[in-house]
Amino acid sequence: MEFQFNKDYLSDETTPRPAREGQGGGSLYRKLKITEMNRISVQQFHDAEKLPLVVVLDGVRSLYNVGSVFRTADAFRLTGVVLCGITATPPNAEIHKTALGAEDSVAWKHFNDTMKAVRWLRDEGYTLLAIEQCEGSTMLNDFHPNLSKAPKSLPSRGNLEGSKYAVILGNEVKGVQQCVVDACDGCIEIPQFGTKHSMNVSVTAGIIIWHFAQQRL
Repeated sequence: MEFQFNKDYLSDETTPRPAREGQGGGSLYRKLKITEMNRISVQQFHDAEKLPLVVVLDGVRSLYNVGSVFRTADAFRLTGVVLCGITATPPNAEIHKTALGAEDSVAWKHFNDTMKAVRWLRDEGYTLLAIEQCEGSTMLNDFHPNLSKAPKSLPSRGNLEGSKYAVILGNEVKGVQQCVVDACDGCIEIPQFGTKHSMNVSVTAGIIIWHFAQQRL
């Protein structure tokens, strides 16, 4: 069926929908002011318990993508962000434009070689997951991280269970390097149903982070 606009909505003159009234006569969905959101301070963020999830960026070239990942990592109080290869690092004005200061709250570390980051994270006991479209990948909807389960030993290849995870997102064009995929414990794929082969790095990060955050809500 062809998508069509109702002609009534093509007119320059519009009639606003009546506002829904809540108790007290105000709008039922009044937007909150920033001062009403009770956000924690940067120091409180540093001291607070974190979601045991690290996002690794493998050669991400867009500074706006990097900043966006920082901002989402702040929103869900991630353990940290690992920046690898050509991925830019703070302080950086372009990163700040999308991070909006989240680069100061979220812990980060840089490696010039992603494989060094992989070895470091494995030594720290992280289960390593490449976010890629691979043969044998696990679809995101079929993956259920158990963040409360303490592993009996360090994760081995093919074991997707663990108490803390590192997810690796790749370059906007080439994706995660094959050598990095090979070194991971598994590969997670986001189901897609359209014509394009991939999604924006920051959008992908948001979807993945939310999937993990739901386990703690």
